[in-house]
Amino acid sequence: MSSTIYDVASRAGVSIATVSRALNAPQTVNAMTLQRIQDAIDELGFIPKAEATARARRIHRQIGVLAPFFMHYPSFTQRLRGVAGALLDTGFELVVYNVDTPEHVRGYLHTLPITRRLDGLLIISLMLDDQEAQRLVQHRLPTVLIEGTHPSLATVEIDNIGGGEIAATYLIAKGHRCIGFVGGDRQLPGYAIGTSELRFRGFVAALDQHGLTPHLPGFAPHTATHEEARRQALDLLQQPERPTAIFAGNDTLALGVLKAARELGLRVPDDVAVLGFDDADFAEYIGLSTVSQSLEESGRLAVEMLLSMLAEPERTNRHVQLPLKVVERETA
Repeated sequence: MSSTIYDVASRAGVSIATVSRALNAPQTVNAMTLQRIQDAIDELGFIPKAEATARARRIHRQIGVLAPFFMHYPSFTQRLRGVAGALLDTGFELVVYNVDTPEHVRGYLHTLPITRRLDGLLIISLMLDDQEAQRLVQHRLPTVLIEGTHPSLATVEIDNIGGGEIAATYLIAKGHRCIGFVGGDRQLPGYAIGTSELRFRGFVAALDQHGLTPHLPGFAPHTATHEEARRQALDLLQQPERPTAIFAGNDTLALGVLKAARELGLRVPDDVAVLGFDDADFAEYIGLSTVSQSLEESGRLAVEMLLSMLAEPERTNRHVQLPLKVVERETA
C-alpha cells in the first residue's frame, strides 16, 4: 500500500497543511521543518497522487531550469536562450525557477523530484551535495548540471582555472608585465561555485610561471557588480605602479573597469588593456576583448544531453567540458 500525505505528516510530526506547503511552496516553510518533512517523504517513498498519475500518463512534457540570480547576469540569459532554442520544436515546455537564497534552492531540490510535473531538470551554476544529487537519482528525475559538477549527474562545464591561465597567457603575449585583476562572486552559501575565484587561481599560476605577480586592489571584493569592479579598478589604476592591463573575472566586471578608466581619462587599450570573461552579448557591441565560454552552446548541449537521457535512461552521467578561447576585439 502506497504512503499518503497523512503518513508523511504523522512521521514528520506536523500538520497536513504544513506538508502541503512544503510540497507546493517550500520557501515558506522553516528549514528544520522542511528537512523533517523531506526525511519522512524519503523514508516512506511518498509520491503525490496527482503527480503519480501525471507520470503514468506522461502528459506534462516540461523541462525545468533551476538558476540563481538569472535576472542579474547576462550569462544566464544567454544560456537560457540556448536552452529555449534547443527545446523549440521538441514539444517540451520550459519552466524556469529563479532562486536567490539557499532556502529557495534547498526547497526546490527537496520538492522538484517528487511534486513538479517535470520530465527533466537543468541546474545552472549550483553545487549540489551528495544527498541532493542522490535524491534526484532515486526519484529518477533526469538532470544535467551546467557549470557545476557531481559524479552522479551529467555535466556541461568549462575549466575555470584553465580559463584564468588562458587570460594571463594572452596578456603576457601582448607584452604586458604589470597586470591587475578585478574579481568578485555573488555568493549563495552552500551552493556557490566561485567562478571568479577559480579564474583568479589559474591567472596567478600562469603569471607565476613567467616570474610575475598580479596587481590587486587594496581591499577584497564582496560582490560581483560592475560598480564593485569600478571601485576595485579605480584603486588599481591610481596605485604608484599602474597596471598596463587588467583581467576581469567576468564581462560584467569588465564594464566597471572600463568606466573607471574613462573617469581617470585613460585610453583603452593604449594606457590600460581590459580583458573580460564569458563573451556576453554586449561584449561584441562595446568591442570588449574576452575569454569566450560559448554560453549559448552550453545551454543547447545540455538540452541535447537531457533529451538523450530521456530516450535512453541508462545514460545518466555523461561529462562534457567545452573549450575556451580568447576573442580579440578593441580593448586588449
